[in-house]
Amino acid sequence: MIGDFATVSGASAAAVLIVFVVTFGIARRIGRYNVVDVTWGLGFIAVAIVTAIFGHGDPSRRWLLLALVAIWGLRLSGYIYRRSVGKGEDPRYADLLRDATVGQVVVKVFLVQGFATWFISLPLQLSAVLGPTPRPLRLITAAGVAVWLTGVAFEAVGDRQLRVFKADPAHRGLLMNRGLWAWTRHPNYFGDACVWWGLWLITIAGWRSLATVFSPVLMTYFLVHATGARLTEKYMRGRPGYTEYQQRTSFFIPRPPRSARS
Repeated sequence: MIGDFATVSGASAAAVLIVFVVTFGIARRIGRYNVVDVTWGLGFIAVAIVTAIFGHGDPSRRWLLLALVAIWGLRLSGYIYRRSVGKGEDPRYADLLRDATVGQVVVKVFLVQGFATWFISLPLQLSAVLGPTPRPLRLITAAGVAVWLTGVAFEAVGDRQLRVFKADPAHRGLLMNRGLWAWTRHPNYFGDACVWWGLWLITIAGWRSLATVFSPVLMTYFLVHATGARLTEKYMRGRPGYTEYQQRTSFFIPRPPRSARS
């Protein structure tokens, strides 16, 4: 099993390396590094393909995970591409990379995100070499699919609500505080966290699977603190009405808006 896992993990690392090297070349050509956000979902799809093909574990679980990761990753990458195409650099990357050398860019953006992709996908890699899920654990698999569905729904619905809101000229300069955005200030990041906790639950095939729990923990940390919700709020802080929105709406985990709870 250790040899099989090493093969799958090494092939996954190679796939991630190829994806991010290609992305770096594209970023240098178009002159902006936020293109790496499009690659975020595609990198996980590459790993899921590798684990499905090279793994010798339960085939139904391998292909189920590939399907779920592909649905999530393609939707996310497509949404980010449509949102960013034709625009300039993301302010987050502009601040992070101000006066950075090429080597620093590689380390701060591509090496960090590449390693994160490989590490967060460790549950997929280990699951690919494990046998069928024991019958008593199949309820956990079902729960994982339910959590994944919840996450994808929050991401897709939240992104669509925001896109429709911004497309209305009457909303220019206004804050999005309707729909899911009235229940959580970050429905897309919350949904992303649910997706990866759901996938982790699906990969559980025994006590060895528990060793990969730090992968969804790291993803949640990124989504809440490192590059997600907290960083977004830093750039939203000066918007008119945002303080009131923060007081009224849950930060991450969805809850009824404060006025409704009162």
